[in-house]
Amino acid sequence: MTVPYWVQDSIFYQVFPDRFAIGDPTKLPKNIAKWGSPPTTFDFQGGDLRGIIQKLDYLLDLGITALYLNPIFASPSTHRYNTSDYYKIEPRLGTMREFQALIDTAHSNNIKVVLDGVFNHVGRGFFAFVDVLENGNHSAYKDWFHIHKMPLEAYHPGEATHYSGWWGHKSLPKLNTANKEVRRYIMEVARYWIERGADGWRLDVPNEIDDDDFWAEFRETVKHANRDAYLLGELWDVSPRWANQTHFDGVMNYPIKDALNNLLAHNSKISTFADRVEAVLKAYPRENAYAMYVPLDSHDTERFLTLVRGDLNKLKLAWMFVLAYPGAPGIYYGDEVGVEGGKDPDSRRAFPWDAAEWKADLHPWMQEVIAIRKARPSMRRGEYARLMVDDPAGAYAFARTLGDEKTLIILNASAERRNLQIPTQTLWPDGRAVRTLLDGRPFVITDNRLNISLEPWTATYLG
Repeated sequence: MTVPYWVQDSIFYQVFPDRFAIGDPTKLPKNIAKWGSPPTTFDFQGGDLRGIIQKLDYLLDLGITALYLNPIFASPSTHRYNTSDYYKIEPRLGTMREFQALIDTAHSNNIKVVLDGVFNHVGRGFFAFVDVLENGNHSAYKDWFHIHKMPLEAYHPGEATHYSGWWGHKSLPKLNTANKEVRRYIMEVARYWIERGADGWRLDVPNEIDDDDFWAEFRETVKHANRDAYLLGELWDVSPRWANQTHFDGVMNYPIKDALNNLLAHNSKISTFADRVEAVLKAYPRENAYAMYVPLDSHDTERFLTLVRGDLNKLKLAWMFVLAYPGAPGIYYGDEVGVEGGKDPDSRRAFPWDAAEWKADLHPWMQEVIAIRKARPSMRRGEYARLMVDDPAGAYAFARTLGDEKTLIILNASAERRNLQIPTQTLWPDGRAVRTLLDGRPFVITDNRLNISLEPWTATYLG
C-alpha cells in the first residue's frame, strides 16, 4: 500500500465547523451566541455543513484542494471530540443528506475531504457508556471501557477515578481498544465513512492507542475501502514510528511550526532553524515525508499571527517557507485573512466574512503564493537541498529541484535589509537569467552566484 499520490500536491484547509460559516440562519438552535463573539468552551455560534458548501467557491478561489474537518459526528460540545454517535451527523451541523452534498460538491470540484476520527475516547452520551451507567456490572458493555469501580461517578466534579478518561476528564471515557468488540466497532465506523465518500481520516491522539496491531488493522480496513484514502496521525514531535506502511501515510508536522515559532517569535539562529527543518525531513521515508500535513496553526494552538505579535511580514515569511517545504500545507480557517487568537478556545474564533476586517493585502497575497506552489511541480515533488545559511545575516537559501525545473527559495529572517550572494553552481550556469516568481524581477547568474537584496523579514522564490 503506497502513500496516496494526491497528498503532496494538495493545499489543505482546516475547518472548525461551528465557527466557519452559517449556511441557513433560519435553522439556528436556541441559545446561540452571536457570530464573532469571544469564543468560549460552551457557546455555539452556528456554523454548519451547508455553510461550508456555500463557501466552496471562496475556497476554490483561494486555491484549496483538500478539506480537513474537525469532528462532525453527533456530540454535545462545540469541539465534538466527545462523540455520542459515530454514525450520525451532529444535528446542529446538518444531516446525512447535507454531508453527502458536501462530499459530492467537493469532489465535483476536485477537492478531497478528510474527516477527524476520535477513536481513543468517546462522550458520556455514547450508547455503550450510557448502558454501563444504567446497568453497572450487568452491562454488556462494561469491558468496552477501563472501569475501576462501580457504580460510575460520571457527573460529579473532579477527575475521573471510577474509570479512565482522556487526561482524567470524566466527559471523555477512554475506550478499551484491546477488546475485540470495540475494535470491530471502530473498524466498521472507519470503513462506513470512507464508503460514503470521505477521502481519509485525521486520527486524534493515536499514540494513546499504543497498539501496532490495532493501527495495522485500521490501515488495512481503510485502504481496502479506498486505496487512495489518506491516513494522518496527530503527533506533536518527530515520530517516524507512526509514518510507514503499517501506520499512517503522514503525521501533523508540528515540529516545523515550532521551528518557525522559535525563529520568528523567539529569535533563534537561522542555522538552528535550517538544521531542524532538514533533520525533520530526513527522519522519515521520503514518501511519508512528502505526505506530511504541515500546519502553521490549528484548533489546538495559538494563532501564528498572535505569536509574532501581529507582524504580517513575519507571518508571510512563515507561509513562504511552509508553501515551499515538502508535505501538504495546512491552512487553518482564517489564517489567510489574518485571524488572531490565543490558546484554546480563543484559537477557535468565528471567521470574519466582512472583508473590511481582513488584514491588509494578506488574502490576495496568499492566493498568489498558493498559485505559485500549485503551478510548480518542483515545489511540491522536488528534491530539497540547502544552498546557504548565514547566521549574522539571518539568511537561509535552499532549492527544490525536479528534472529541469528548479526553484530557489531565499529567506531573510532578520530585522535588516540584506545584500546576499547565493551559490548557484548546482542549479544554473553562468549567464542564466532567472526571475522572482512573485513580481518577475530579472536576475542573471554571475560567477556561480546570484546577488540579491531582501527587505527585513521577507522571502522570495526564483526560477
